[in-house]
Amino acid sequence: MDAPGDIVHGRSPIRNLGGDPMTFIRRFDHVGITVSDLEAVTAFFVSLGLEADRKMAVEGEFLDTVIGMTDARTEIVMLRPPGGGTTLELSSFTRPDHLPGSPAAPANELGLRNVAFEVHDLQAAVDRAVADGYGLVGGIGEYEGEWRMAYVRGPEGIIVSLAERIEK
Repeated sequence: MDAPGDIVHGRSPIRNLGGDPMTFIRRFDHVGITVSDLEAVTAFFVSLGLEADRKMAVEGEFLDTVIGMTDARTEIVMLRPPGGGTTLELSSFTRPDHLPGSPAAPANELGLRNVAFEVHDLQAAVDRAVADGYGLVGGIGEYEGEWRMAYVRGPEGIIVSLAERIEK
């Protein structure tokens, strides 16, 4: 038997750290990113092929309670891949003012590293991002003849991983 923390075929053998066979997770719902320019970041993700819901404002007791701040207000846009699935929530606070992040953070900085999407034409997606003024973090790499992938640094320093399965 593998010792806790051993890596087996790229995955940890630990299934539930508490030893309890019960799971609380039902599904992966969304990833949230706080941004300063909601329109620009929304346009970037729409240009990659995500579909945007209408912008909505959230404020009041619910938001204050959940985020642990008082008198907060945020505008939110939910983005989803064609055909549905896990969503991306973009949020821009109008109260209180947002705090600056690290727009040029390297891949090894602690925190959310990237948001990843499988694409059907990696080169075309990268070309589109570059034409829109965004650049690659590194280059286009190939993993074991299975995947081609690139990191694109989008608006506000958000790193987007674009991956294309190599057809055999």
